[in-house]
Amino acid sequence: MEAGEIGGALLFVLAAAAAVLAAVSTGAVDFSHPPAVGGQLDFQETISWFTGVYNGASYSSGAGAVSLAEVHELWVRVRGRVIAPALQVTVWACMVMSVMLAVEALYNCVVSLGVKAIGWRPEWRFKWEPLAGDEEKGSAHYPMVLVQIPMYNELEVYKLSIGAACELKWPKDRMIVQVLDNSTDPLIKNLVELECETWVTKGLNIKYAPRSGQKGFKAGALKKGMECDYARQCEYVAIFDADFQPEPDFLLRTIPFFVHNPKVALVQARWSFEFCSEWHREPVDEDTKDVLRLPFQS
Repeated sequence: MEAGEIGGALLFVLAAAAAVLAAVSTGAVDFSHPPAVGGQLDFQETISWFTGVYNGASYSSGAGAVSLAEVHELWVRVRGRVIAPALQVTVWACMVMSVMLAVEALYNCVVSLGVKAIGWRPEWRFKWEPLAGDEEKGSAHYPMVLVQIPMYNELEVYKLSIGAACELKWPKDRMIVQVLDNSTDPLIKNLVELECETWVTKGLNIKYAPRSGQKGFKAGALKKGMECDYARQCEYVAIFDADFQPEPDFLLRTIPFFVHNPKVALVQARWSFEFCSEWHREPVDEDTKDVLRLPFQS
C-alpha cells in the first residue's frame, strides 16, 4: 500500500472518530441507553422473529402467531438501535470531512495570495547561481541529465516535443534524451522512431525506447526507462509530457537549484498554454497553474 493510501485511510479514520465523538457529545447518539421501544435488542430473539415471519410460522415469547404490530415493534428496535446511529455517524463524518476540505482550500488561497502579495521567489530560500564554466574540465563540469518524454499515440505533437527537448541549452555530451514510446499504433511508432533517428544524425544523444504492454501506463514507462544502463549514469532527470515544449534555457535555470542545494530533491516548474486564448476554459486553467512551484515556463 502506498504512503498516500495509508495517509488517506488514517485521515478517514480520524474523521470518523471525530464524527462519533461529536455525535455523542451533542446527544445525537447515545450508546448507554436501551432503545425507546421494547427494551434491549437480543440477537437470537431478532433472528427468531425474522425466521418466523419468513417461514409463515407462529413465533412469540408467549402463545399466538406473529402479528404486524410485533413486526413493527421489531423494526422500530432495529431502526432506533442500529440504522439511525449509523446514519447519524455517517452524516457527522461527512460534515467533518467537508470542514477539512474547506479549511484546506482556504489555506491554499491564503498562501497563494500571500506569495503574490510579497512577490516571493524561490531564490529567497534556496541558493541559485548560474553554473560557471570550468576551462580544465570543459563540458564535464556539467552534470549528466536524462530528459524523459513519455508518449502514447502522440501523432500531433511528437515532433514538437522531441525537437524542444533536443534543443535544450546544455552540453550535448552531458545530456541524454529518452523517448519512451508506449504507442499502440504501429504507424505512429514508426514515425516517432524516424524522428529520433533524424536527431541522431544531427549529433544528439537520443534514445528511442519502445515498450510493449501498458503496465503502469505512463508511470510504468518512466520506471522502465530508468532501468536502462545509460539512465543510471545520469545525476538528474527532467520529465516532460508529450505535449510540453520547454524553453531552451530550462535546464540552465533549474539544475543550479540541485547543485547549490543538496537537500532539494524535486524542482517543479510552472507551465502555461501556448494557444490558451483559443480555449474557453483558459481563465480557469491559467489561474490554477499560478500556484505551482517555480516561475519557469515549460
